[in-house]
Amino acid sequence: MSDGSYIASELARVSAAFARPTLTLLHQRQAPVVITIFRAAFGRDNKPIATARLHTQVEEHLAVFRRDPDADVPTGSGRDLCQRWMRGQWLVRSLDESGEEVYALTSHAQQALELVKNLTRDRATLSEHRIATILTTVRRFNSEANPDRSSRVGILNAEIARLTAERDRLVDGAELVGATEDFMLEGYTELMSLVSALPSDFARVEERFATIRSEILAAFRAEDRPAGEVIDDYLARADALMTATHEGRAFEGAFALLRDDATVTQLREDLGDLLDHPLSEGLLGEADRAELRGTVRLVRDGLDRVLSQRSRVTATLKEYIVSHDVARDRELEQTLRQVESELMTWMATTGPRASIDLPLLPARVSVEHLRERFHDPADDRLPDPITAPDPDDAPRLTLEQLKAQGGPQLTVLRGRLDEARAQLVPVGSMGSFFGGLEPSLRRPVEILGLLHLAAELGWLEQEAEPEGQGEAYAAVRPDGSLRTFDVPRTPVPDPDLPPDLPPVEDQP
Repeated sequence: MSDGSYIASELARVSAAFARPTLTLLHQRQAPVVITIFRAAFGRDNKPIATARLHTQVEEHLAVFRRDPDADVPTGSGRDLCQRWMRGQWLVRSLDESGEEVYALTSHAQQALELVKNLTRDRATLSEHRIATILTTVRRFNSEANPDRSSRVGILNAEIARLTAERDRLVDGAELVGATEDFMLEGYTELMSLVSALPSDFARVEERFATIRSEILAAFRAEDRPAGEVIDDYLARADALMTATHEGRAFEGAFALLRDDATVTQLREDLGDLLDHPLSEGLLGEADRAELRGTVRLVRDGLDRVLSQRSRVTATLKEYIVSHDVARDRELEQTLRQVESELMTWMATTGPRASIDLPLLPARVSVEHLRERFHDPADDRLPDPITAPDPDDAPRLTLEQLKAQGGPQLTVLRGRLDEARAQLVPVGSMGSFFGGLEPSLRRPVEILGLLHLAAELGWLEQEAEPEGQGEAYAAVRPDGSLRTFDVPRTPVPDPDLPPDLPPVEDQP
């Protein structure tokens, strides 16, 4: 390859790298503000945040940034900025298990955050620990990948001999060489770098499954391929995702790790020993210690999100398979076959230039009325027979209780009214007369009885009071409670006039 073509290909690769959302995020003018908001809102775990909550947090952070005259703060509300960041492929919006809309960082944004985080740390220089790590990794890689059987056996024998010699030396009481501060710092830095890269790796696998899900839905809606072919394609792509990509292999390895309880326990114990090291207090801050301590939980959360996304893809396939109308497909196929048969018959009796006018859509059927209800045999069924209650089950009531629940006692009221008028003492009004009766005759229904008597006597038409004037009737219910009624005032005529009370029968 000539120098010119090599430079041109390198320029194309670099240009493609700069076009990726990770570098477009870091390359923009307002990148420090955006990265700071992402780090403050999502943290290291990239836990999904409700949409309304993130909108509010973004506006609060922007209000703080605007106090700094040197800060380049983006314009717009929190919702507008989140929409803009979604278009930049730095945020993704989805539904959580409860059906609420949430935001999450994409793998591109997490990769940018990780790069900035590494730059904010003290960069480790060349050290013995780094060289030893490289040598150990290369040696282990060669022992697992070397195709020569004898070479693999030789490597394993050498490693066993080295470990045996070191064990015997420590058992014999030899001096225990402690790790230096530089060695520990380099080890902690490399370990945190490896752990910090896990969320973005899991996010890339999650995004791959989300992409596959959207493509499957599009293929189902298009109906240009059989459903079985779409499902076979998904299974092949899911298998390739787990075996042929770096993210998929990392996911499978992490999944295998968490299925082995002994390995998880060993990982927790090793991390605990490293954090309990005497030099860890001066080399690690609280944030770094919390990050290392939560490594297992970080891996579990990433696995749960990936499995949830994969379950959504599986649920999409299941829903389509269950709800797919096979009968409709068969009817369509039969219709097309009939059309093809009629077309062949028509072509056999016509020439090559013959034509026929066919409407694109069938004519609409004009129906004046369609029955909305049809005969239901259940409507002709007789109702269930009424069962007569047992008289013995009826509650026992006394005569006084029955009277208390009955209508007005017109005969008694008439007699009391006659007695009051016979004494030639002015009664005044029906309200005053009602207030002087005993409680058994002051039930609310007795008010209607008095008004009934007054109407028959013609007292409601004589000496009409001004409109709106009334008087209070203090009634007593059978249970002893009091109730006051406001009734239009009905005056009682002068007792010197001859009484004219027609007979009135008690109403039940």
